[in-house]
Amino acid sequence: MHTVPWLHIVAKQGALPVDLLLPVTGRTYVARLDGREMRDTDDVFQQFYDGLRLPDYFGWNWNALSDCLRDLKWLSADHCVLIIEAADEALPDDPSDQRLLFNTLLRAGQRWSYTQRPEGIELSRLVVVMSCDAPSAVPSLQGRLQSRLEEMASS
Repeated sequence: MHTVPWLHIVAKQGALPVDLLLPVTGRTYVARLDGREMRDTDDVFQQFYDGLRLPDYFGWNWNALSDCLRDLKWLSADHCVLIIEAADEALPDDPSDQRLLFNTLLRAGQRWSYTQRPEGIELSRLVVVMSCDAPSAVPSLQGRLQSRLEEMASS
């Protein structure tokens, strides 16, 4: 998979260097969501609402989730690390909504992607870590996300 620096896909027990996730300074909010609890779209929105403490004006639909993730002004932190455990198990019976979830995360990540500054690279305001319970599920999730990235790039 073509790697985007703000997106990490790991096996359940996978480790990532801290410098890929956390800035040197500033306030960082870490949200842990569970893909096993995302059986339908209502569950997805509930996981994000609870885990990220979305604002009360959150509209409980894909556009509202996208708006909140691309804005982040409502979050009282400089950076956000979003960890989705068992991400490959989210929306198992609804491939269309699973694509919407992945597209929403990828667009938000692109919005907050790393920037090059004269003094070096600045970490993204949003870092997404997606884990899979089974290491064998990692390549499949990487492939689905790569397809989403390619589709987004061509549109």
